[in-house]
Amino acid sequence: MTKVAKQHNKNKKSASGMKKIVLSLQIHKGRERIFAEFEYETSLVKLVKEVPGARYSGSKKSWHIPVVKELVAELVAKTKTLATIDTAPLKQQLIERKLNGLGLKENYDAKPDLAKLCSENREALRIYIERLVLKQYSPGTVKTYRNEFFQLLKEIKGKPVQELTTDHIRRYMHYCFEHYNISEATANSRINAIKFYFESVLGREKMFVEIPRPKMPLQLPKVLGENELCRLFRALSNLKHKAILFCAYSAGLRVSEVVNLKLEDVDSDRMQMFIKCAKGKKDRYVTLSPVLLDVLRAYIRKSTQRPLKYVFEGAEPATPYCSRSAQKIFQNAKWTAHIHKTVSFHALRHSFATHLLEKGIDVTYIQEILGHFNIKTTQRYLHIRKEQLVTIISPLDDLYKKGGIEI
Repeated sequence: MTKVAKQHNKNKKSASGMKKIVLSLQIHKGRERIFAEFEYETSLVKLVKEVPGARYSGSKKSWHIPVVKELVAELVAKTKTLATIDTAPLKQQLIERKLNGLGLKENYDAKPDLAKLCSENREALRIYIERLVLKQYSPGTVKTYRNEFFQLLKEIKGKPVQELTTDHIRRYMHYCFEHYNISEATANSRINAIKFYFESVLGREKMFVEIPRPKMPLQLPKVLGENELCRLFRALSNLKHKAILFCAYSAGLRVSEVVNLKLEDVDSDRMQMFIKCAKGKKDRYVTLSPVLLDVLRAYIRKSTQRPLKYVFEGAEPATPYCSRSAQKIFQNAKWTAHIHKTVSFHALRHSFATHLLEKGIDVTYIQEILGHFNIKTTQRYLHIRKEQLVTIISPLDDLYKKGGIEI
């Protein structure tokens, strides 16, 4: 039991005489779990066991559940007639975990590179991350910006970052290209991260106007043909796996949108799905395919562990399926279907958009379905429309038809 839990666990009975359950966050067999510690009572144990995902630890002699807010609420609801729940230790630990995860708390043992920064730059990093969080940037953006800004702080060593000029930043970016051979995408990301500090944290406007940005290469989306998709889907024998890939292709969803889709977001009456707070914090509705609906119903009906919150859940109840696992499903199906294109799960989204264009759907409508902010992002698919390519006659074919060359 953790120290913070012990402090709250001295008296396991409340003033009213009811049992007291103390919740705390602990590591068990390499995984975080919420432990519910209380004085043994058969009727109380029976109620705790009914919470999905509840397990008993013989080594710690305590019951524990997955780290899911809804399951804590269910534990409280099931045991309220017999016990009071003390969540103070758990809340404090979750706050500490969040601060550590964002780098707002200095942990020199876990992050030795942090100790190498001068005190001014450590404080600059703390304020930088705090500002990102206050502006409600996504966790992925916070992590990327933090890492890119940290690379600068490591290079300048003891020089306070707020003393850097435009010329310093220009020379630093040149150094990154020369010594680290960074890509155009990494360079733009690094400039954006540094720009955020000087303009959004320090309030220095137009400091980066004179710093040139590398031109991003035009990369066309890689798509699968309809025959390849048929082979891909036929290669799936697991109903849950089939539902995951069907879901992505039927509505052009990102892998993160598939695994975070909740049961309440699937509206079979209106035949649409609600994609909440997707990339760019943008909500949107997408069409619910009748074929997908049939597959989803069959998958849920035959599931040994029926989903509680998300359409696709992991091993722990009420937790979303892992994105990497979904990507692995795609790669395994691709290999089984003997598809040799170098494509990822995201190719299902690209294929959806391309096939809609080939069927004559207007590009602005596809922009709304995909949730693109900029129409130029959607217009990439115009470059790969099959019917446009096949109507172009190569000049080599003309030479052959005129008898100018032989095969």
